[in-house]
Formats: sequence, structure tokens, C-alpha cells
Amino acid sequence: MIGKDLSRDRMTTRTFLTNGHYDLQLAAMDPNAKSVKHQSQQDGIESLMKALTLLRGPMLATTLITALAACSTQYAESPDRWINDMNNRAPTKSTIYICHAYSCKLKYSFHPTQKDLNALEKILANGSDTAKTERKAIGKAVQWFETRVGPLVGSDKDKGGLDLYSAGIPGQMDCIDEASNTTSLLMFAQQYGFLKHHRVVSPVARGFFLDGRYPHATAVVITKSTNKRFAVDSWKFDNGMFPAIKPLDVWMSESPTR
Repeated sequence: MIGKDLSRDRMTTRTFLTNGHYDLQLAAMDPNAKSVKHQSQQDGIESLMKALTLLRGPMLATTLITALAACSTQYAESPDRWINDMNNRAPTKSTIYICHAYSCKLKYSFHPTQKDLNALEKILANGSDTAKTERKAIGKAVQWFETRVGPLVGSDKDKGGLDLYSAGIPGQMDCIDEASNTTSLLMFAQQYGFLKHHRVVSPVARGFFLDGRYPHATAVVITKSTNKRFAVDSWKFDNGMFPAIKPLDVWMSESPTR
């Protein structure tokens, strides 16, 4: 019976998530990295499904497994495959498709007005002097975008960080939604030539319970002059707050709570 002893169920799930049976090495930075065969990925997913079912039932578990599996997959440099695998659509010059409800379960078509376009251009132009100042402007653009679309999508009340109870709720966003939306915004800006020092590449992921870390994904930009990659991660913050922007190798070494 689900929820009869919720504190115990939470402890069971927490114990699994932090000390689980995964012994899988993701090819996060090195696509040639080998997997450690302690337990197959499918067996691990089935075990995780059981643990999550204890927490909130099979429907939530299925939703979360979809998200976590996506988080654990590494993609090519182009965002196209990521967008396709999320069953989403790439932004056009007139529409940005916004993911929400976890794992891009729901989408909202946002049609920026000329006023929106002018605002985004101004934000990014103000940081166009150097790559460093442009990254700060990118963070401000993400803030502006989340604040702008929040009331439309229902994400104005979106809380940062891991919240298993919000899976499937319209307007709430997990790392998949956040990474997808930031990527879509920056692709939109890129189409208009608003990014001077960076280009947008595919989101990447880290962690799969092998070291006590939850799976987590982030949007990524790369500097045109040095090919250095930077994470643009808004997942752990409430809607409309400045995202974490840092070298991707630093982001890869962290846990989601940092």
C-alpha cells in the first residue's frame, strides 16, 4: 500500500538513489569511455522503477525513468538529436517550443513579439564586448525568458532542484525541461545573430547513480574563439533566477546540489 509509511518509503528510495546498484561510467566528456559491467543498465532501471513506485506509484516512476534515461544519454554537438529525442521541435524565427511537466511531457508554443525580440537583442548586445561578458548576458537572457513565459506556461511557480512530487505537473520543470528550454532560447537568439562570441551545442548529462549523483542535464554553449564549453544550468534555481554558468568540465565534476 503506497504511502502507508511514507517516511520509510522515502528512506528506501533515498538509500537506493545514493547507494544504488549502478556501476556505470557515462561517456560524459570522453565518448570512448568504457562502461563498467557490474549490473546492466536495464536491470538498474528496473530496480529504480521499483524504488520510485514505492514513493508515488507506477505512473510517476514511468515519467521519471523517461527523464532519467534521457539525462544519461550523451548527444552529438548539434542540438537536433536532443530535440528529436525529446519529441520537441527546434525553434523557428517566430516560435519557441517550451517543455514542461518533466521530460518534455508537455509543450507550449511561445510566439515572441517584436517587443520580445527587441528586449532579447538588447540584453545580449549589452554583453557583446567579450565572451565573458556575453556569458553574463546569456544568464540575464535566461532570467528574462523565464520571467516572460512563466505566467503563460505556469512555470512562474516552478521550484528549483529535485522534486519527485512535481513530475507530470504542468508548469513544473526538471533538468530535461530546463536544458531544453535554455537551448531553444539560445538557438532562437543565434538564428537572429544575437550571439557574437558563442554558439549553441547539444545539452549534456552527468551522473547515473554510480557515485551517489542524481542524473542531471544542462544546456551548453561553446566559445567561437577557443572552443571552450560552458554549462548554462538553471535547474537548481526557482523560475526567473540567474542560472549557474561555469566551465563544463567543472560542472561535470559536481553533484546536482552544488
